[in-house]
Amino acid sequence: MNNKCVPNIISTKDLDFLQDIYNWNYGAYKNTINMLNNICDEKINKHINKCSKEFYNTMNEILDILKDGKANE
Repeated sequence: MNNKCVPNIISTKDLDFLQDIYNWNYGAYKNTINMLNNICDEKINKHINKCSKEFYNTMNEILDILKDGKANE
């Protein structure tokens, strides 16, 4: 039987990688959120806010991968 369907699993190496990426984005997200109240320049504040949203979205994508076994497309 020749099954060309890839199983829906995550290897230990992949899980370690996802954990590292999640932790990095979580730290960056926390730092950017904490920074927002201390920045007076509106242009920089907008940029930091945009960055925090990107970090947050990346964390959610990783959680989706872990929950569903694949990224939402």
